[in-house]
Amino acid sequence: MGRVIAVANQKGGVGKTTTAINLAASFAAAEVNTLLVDCDPQSNATSGLGFVKDPERVSSYHLLMGAASAEEALLKTELDQLWLIPSHKNLIGANLELVDADAREYRMREALAPVRDRFQFVVLDCPPALDLLTLNALVAADTVLIPMQGEYFALEGISELLDTIERIRAGLNPELGIEGVVLTMFDERTNLSQQVKNELKNYFGEKLCGTTVPRNIRLAEAPSHGKAALMYDPRSKGAESYIRLAKEIIERQASGFGLPASGEALARAELTPEITEEHREAAVEVAAAVAPAEGIATEEHRSEAGVEEIPGPAEMDKSA
Repeated sequence: MGRVIAVANQKGGVGKTTTAINLAASFAAAEVNTLLVDCDPQSNATSGLGFVKDPERVSSYHLLMGAASAEEALLKTELDQLWLIPSHKNLIGANLELVDADAREYRMREALAPVRDRFQFVVLDCPPALDLLTLNALVAADTVLIPMQGEYFALEGISELLDTIERIRAGLNPELGIEGVVLTMFDERTNLSQQVKNELKNYFGEKLCGTTVPRNIRLAEAPSHGKAALMYDPRSKGAESYIRLAKEIIERQASGFGLPASGEALARAELTPEITEEHREAAVEVAAAVAPAEGIATEEHRSEAGVEEIPGPAEMDKSA
């Protein structure tokens, strides 16, 4: 049975949807059957993979309301081993429509149960709120992946999410665990980012992912083209970071799931005809870049970073 990972943080703007899209795409590129479920009424994960908003299409709203099955909602993406269950703005109404429903917290879990065996990873993109939609996702999940920025307010907000997770463990999903905490939009040049990273390391220990995701213009551009960063620019630092993150999670679960644990698997992806040979060669280069012996970016990547990275303010107080 596939592992269900909810990407959640009640704080907005921390990179949840970017993480959900690119982590799922990286799993698929590693020859792992993956399902991405858009649980956010904003539908950004849906549009970020190139699907226009369509009120007539079966979506996660219909799953929660019991009006359709997960099988009916599946959409094939341009990556051979990535499927999507889209969202729609009507999903916001589920918070009210399910108030008096029986077993309302278990709707998503029950809806996904028939298709879990088809996928080795199911990634749930949660809305930026601790509402009934997020509750359904957390009850359906095996683990929670928490994206957060290296900022003080992010440390404050994470305590509320951890409290919610403990409450869900106590009453609704005793097996719910923390997959990890991943730092996004990370600027390693600032003292503040390093201090936040150290605080998280002290609190979460090994649960803090070794991979950090830097600010990267390609990650911001990719959704406007309806593509994951891996498809838009596989040589970008953002794409490389999410490939590393996927590899890290796969290695953690390799013994239980029998999944490919080497970075070479990322270069053996069954690519669709739309992907050019340039993309294939770039995937090989990226796979080599994330191998344990090649953990440091190449000179070429460092030279590109000056163009791709968004520099922090020059006047930032480093003593903060």
